[in-house]
Amino acid sequence: MPGGLLTDLYELNMAVSYLRRGMTGPATFSLFVRRLPPDRGFLIAAGLEDCLAFLEQFAFTTADIAWLAESRGFSERDLEALRRLRFTGDVWAVPEGTAVFAGEPLIEVTAPIAEAQLAETALLNHITFQTSIASKAARCVLAAGGAQLVDFSFRRTQGIEAGLAVARASAIAGFASTSNTEAARRYGLTAAGTMAHSYVEAFGSEERAFTFLVDTYDTEQGIRAAIDVARRLRLPGPVGVRLDSGDLASLAFLARRLLDDAGLPDARIFASGGLDEYAIAALVASGAPIGAYGVGTKMGVSADAPYLDSAYKLVAYGGRPVMKLSRGKATWPGAKQVHRGPAGDVLALRDEEGPPGHRQLLVPVVRGGRRLGPPEPLADAVRRCAASLARLPPAALALRRPKPVPVTASRALTASRRQLTRDLRRGPAALGPLPVMDR
Repeated sequence: MPGGLLTDLYELNMAVSYLRRGMTGPATFSLFVRRLPPDRGFLIAAGLEDCLAFLEQFAFTTADIAWLAESRGFSERDLEALRRLRFTGDVWAVPEGTAVFAGEPLIEVTAPIAEAQLAETALLNHITFQTSIASKAARCVLAAGGAQLVDFSFRRTQGIEAGLAVARASAIAGFASTSNTEAARRYGLTAAGTMAHSYVEAFGSEERAFTFLVDTYDTEQGIRAAIDVARRLRLPGPVGVRLDSGDLASLAFLARRLLDDAGLPDARIFASGGLDEYAIAALVASGAPIGAYGVGTKMGVSADAPYLDSAYKLVAYGGRPVMKLSRGKATWPGAKQVHRGPAGDVLALRDEEGPPGHRQLLVPVVRGGRRLGPPEPLADAVRRCAASLARLPPAALALRRPKPVPVTASRALTASRRQLTRDLRRGPAALGPLPVMDR
């Protein structure tokens, strides 16, 4: 999908105004999260792949132009400028699966200002949603303590495309599989699932249904029926039972005892039903013998933190730094880099050298409108996420009252902001002439 109209109207109005005035200078926009949600000690970057696909395909179709002509009244000159528009800029980004913190750019776009402006809505949409979900999913993985997790969210996500994005984002975070078969096909994931209670109800009993979903009627009887099925069918591999309601911890202990007594010590217990990281952590703390969890609604909508305070702000135009001074929403000027070290992160200007022992988080991914390489294999993001989480201190990983890694601004960035603040407060004379209309 080319996506020219996948934007807000005010973005189009600004872009057309820039183009009318001949304002084609390079603009750098920085996409970041202002503050972490409550009980979040980190975020996991996700959504970059969809952002790059959007920029790569960006264009106004014939149908788009016709709609704009009819509904918005743009001039033929405006429409022709939009018809020719493609993304020709550069992108630096934090690779998917990387842990990030408040104030750190996840993406920086440098392009002629109309192009960079029109990218705002779609980039914020992809990054905000998928980073929210990947972060929630990563917390579930941490809580599970090595047990496998399955994405069960598809039926409750807020849209079909959201369901696909959730499956991918949760895989980045470390989920082992998904119930979403189209996501499994599209992204090369493992599909997993058994059957629903309706299947058992259609047969009238667990035994007749030959199922391992054991809590449709009476859980203990269901477990015994599953054991009988396993014996009668002489199944070759390890079997398991699924618990989906009730006191999961006590039922898991009951199931383990019955399975062990039946000579099925390798049988696995799978739990689902309204789970999130807090419920999983409580089950793990109880010692419940659960080997895998199905996690659905609360992960698929990031129920306790369903949005991020994300922003996409102009930080440079025409070779000069710019910034916003609004109370509580002031920005850092200029293209930037994040340097990660053992004691915390340093937010710096793009061309600054980082402190010893630090590594750069943002890498170039698009130059001149073209990707610098093929799409990254999802497995790379999965490994990156696991490694990134392993390097965070326990305080940042805590499920409640976490302490994020500190992020400090470099001296050069601080000095740049201070100088620009003084210039802005002196008034327009300190900033040079405004662009004039190109007639």
